[in-house]
Amino acid sequence: VQLQASGGGLVQAGDSLKLSCEASGRSFTSYNMGWFRQAPGKEREFVAVISWNGGITRYADSVKGRFTIYKDNAKNTVYLQMNSLKPEDTAVYYCAADDRTYYGLRNTPPYYKYWGQGTQVTVSS
Repeated sequence: VQLQASGGGLVQAGDSLKLSCEASGRSFTSYNMGWFRQAPGKEREFVAVISWNGGITRYADSVKGRFTIYKDNAKNTVYLQMNSLKPEDTAVYYCAADDRTYYGLRNTPPYYKYWGQGTQVTVSS
């Protein structure tokens, strides 16, 4: 599967952004889909994940209550709605696909086989 992330940009603290990740190739419903982010000088970290059927989600504590992950299987797209953005949310955001859905929702990058190219989110104070 190929993943194309988009929607990043430069916003002010408190603003909202919606990231999109469109998948092409193998059936979209074969994957749990995750969002990760990586700030300069830091390791890539988990943000959110959604199950293959969209029924279960999980979030990092740092974004819980502010970010929402959802998917539209008809459009082969997973979204990350980001509200109340903070300067510490600044990072390159990546979408990723985990094809081993039988292991449940996972939050560690090495478990994700497919990655998008990343989209920059910058939040100014």
